[in-house]
Amino acid sequence: MTGLRERKKEQTRQRIAAVALRLFSERGFEGVTVNEIAEAGEVAKATLFAYFPTKESLVLHGASGDDLAGIVAQRPAGQSFLDALRAHHRMLATAQLPPAVLDALLARVRVIQASPALQAAANGLLYQQRQALAEVLAEEHGPTPAALMAAQIAASLLTLQETYFQRLLDGASPKEAGSALAKNVELAFDLLEHGLNHEEGH
Repeated sequence: MTGLRERKKEQTRQRIAAVALRLFSERGFEGVTVNEIAEAGEVAKATLFAYFPTKESLVLHGASGDDLAGIVAQRPAGQSFLDALRAHHRMLATAQLPPAVLDALLARVRVIQASPALQAAANGLLYQQRQALAEVLAEEHGPTPAALMAAQIAASLLTLQETYFQRLLDGASPKEAGSALAKNVELAFDLLEHGLNHEEGH
């Protein structure tokens, strides 16, 4: 019974998010009220806020990126933190997203790009992700080196993500964008591992 209840809750959450994304795509984030989303999703406003505590979270749910801190903290003994992160992002780059999932992701990217409020909220999530990574790295490397490492890693991964989505928005096929992403993941982690001078020597 608990499983069924959880499944129904997840279906409701997904329905609300899909309705919100459709309305935001049509009219912009600022042009849609929470009341309109609740009405279109056929839920009470209180129910909507139980699933999504803020209007921004309707778009940004799950958008805080990967759990970089968790990947580093839970890596196998003997594996470097960069190798653990590289392996994770190498796997992501080769994953084939279903067309419907990719379409929804791109719709979210467009909505975020068009809204300063959403961009600010997304930046806040990225900052939290970077801080969490720095805290884990600090246990091995000390606070100042860890903060610098986390900043470089986070900036590199954000650039990979932005380049990938922009390529898709510019009309590249998922296969082309995925192939370019896979190459860029290797380049990004080579630079992180060996430093900027490594690339100058090429």
